[in-house]
Amino acid sequence: MAPVPWRQSSYCQESASCVNLAVGERDTIMLRESEHPEVILSTTRTRLRTFIRAARAGQFDHITE
Repeated sequence: MAPVPWRQSSYCQESASCVNLAVGERDTIMLRESEHPEVILSTTRTRLRTFIRAARAGQFDHITE
């Protein structure tokens, strides 16, 4: 299996903590944090798009436990 080509977030300039993204098998989207590259989350394009729209709309701004 060929290595996965990870892309780094454009918001990551000189920060040590960056979000990386890659397209995996069967078009899954894989996410990882650069400080812990061994931890990989996977999702679909649709679910990631829904999450990003919700985050942009502020739906996670006041999360409480």
